[in-house]
Amino acid sequence: MEPKASISTNQNVIIPKKRKLSAEARKEERAFWIFISPWIIGFIFFTGGPIIASLALSFSNYNVIDSPTFTGLDNFSKLFNDKLFYKSLTVTAYYVVLAVPFSIIIGLALAVLLNQKVRGQAFFRTMFYAPSIISGVSVAFLWSWLLNPDFGIVNGLLSDLFGIDGPGWFTDTKTVIPSMVLMQLTAVGGTMVIFLASLQSLPAELYEAAAIDGASKFKQFFKITVPLISPVILFNTIMGIIGSFQVFTQAYIITRGGPDWMSYFYVLYLFDTAFGQFRMGYASAQAWILFIIIFTFTMLSLWASKRLVHYEYESK
Repeated sequence: MEPKASISTNQNVIIPKKRKLSAEARKEERAFWIFISPWIIGFIFFTGGPIIASLALSFSNYNVIDSPTFTGLDNFSKLFNDKLFYKSLTVTAYYVVLAVPFSIIIGLALAVLLNQKVRGQAFFRTMFYAPSIISGVSVAFLWSWLLNPDFGIVNGLLSDLFGIDGPGWFTDTKTVIPSMVLMQLTAVGGTMVIFLASLQSLPAELYEAAAIDGASKFKQFFKITVPLISPVILFNTIMGIIGSFQVFTQAYIITRGGPDWMSYFYVLYLFDTAFGQFRMGYASAQAWILFIIIFTFTMLSLWASKRLVHYEYESK
């Protein structure tokens, strides 16, 4: 039965009465709120609350011990006149420019290879995905030993097999960021799995039709595969940008920002400000600037996607 409607005599608008929920529906609704309540409570106290608090602290002088003192835009004014602010942003941007494209390319290449029907397919998928679930700290320690310029196994192999002296890797200003990117590329398993799932959902009849028309595998990849998985490429690109701007563990464990500040990433600078100098107000301002930067790049990616990304069911 349809719900009865009451008529408002003042505005002559028909307003339907709210349908009463059955006992079973009310029980289901209560269960929903009970099961979602841990997340809501956790978000309010551990995410939402700190976000609001950091916004308030960004306009104040706060050193943990004393009460916050409102200073207006003073923190932001100092930040835009801080040489380390620009240095850390430059270093981080350099890392993002290298890490994001290479992560997308290598992740997609691995997904294409692992999408082939070959013996040991499950083993290779597991092998390439496993490094992405290992703790970042343990991976950083492992790479610091592998790329050690004095006794690292990589330079040892370069010397023994090719007779060349390996670079300083993390101790050379020219190679420290590429070395960080190289270390990051071993953890593209998550990106690879997402690409692999998208590749397996592509319709086979498109490739059969293209093959009948004489299209090569190379042309099929760029004319069929890439356009169809472009939404997934966009997703992985945005996630890569967000993650790369927040890089921290590698520099904190291996280089501490050196050599010559060339690995002093923005989040490492924020960490030193907050927990090294206890300038919580200034660190909160840094955090909000980082949020604005990431949000801007995300919006730019979404704007560019209107021309570059193909959606199968989009309306023309």
